[in-house]
Amino acid sequence: MKFLCLAIGKKHDLAIAAATQDYTQRITRYVSCEWLILAPAKGRMSVDETKRTESAHILSCIKDDDYIVLLDEHGIQLSSEGLAELLDTLDMQAVKRIVCIIGGAYGVDEIVKKRANFVWSLSHLVFPHQLVRLILAEQLYRANTIRRGEPYHHQ
Repeated sequence: MKFLCLAIGKKHDLAIAAATQDYTQRITRYVSCEWLILAPAKGRMSVDETKRTESAHILSCIKDDDYIVLLDEHGIQLSSEGLAELLDTLDMQAVKRIVCIIGGAYGVDEIVKKRANFVWSLSHLVFPHQLVRLILAEQLYRANTIRRGEPYHHQ
């Protein structure tokens, strides 16, 4: 199983980037994990045009057999153990690549939502996009330690 974490946005703040990279490196002890940061749409566009443009870019990075996890405030909330169980299930189904998508400032177009296999909400709270990247990396690491019964999660 591999992870591709795909995000629309600017490059990381240095402190957040370092922490995100640290957790990404930890994840690679278990599975391959990489980040792809796509530039936000430029120019004067309506919100809908921005979402369509960014969503088209997102979809161009996805393969037909990818399992898509869309991070969205209106998605389903999971505990860390629940995320570990989802990863176990996907591993048993021989999913080759899980793509976690963090949309742009206005979210994603409906076409990306329809393509998603799972829509995940980290919280009812709204976080800055760079912080979402860090939380995602940490939770993917935590879920993998839970799956292996390691003490990081303090079960």
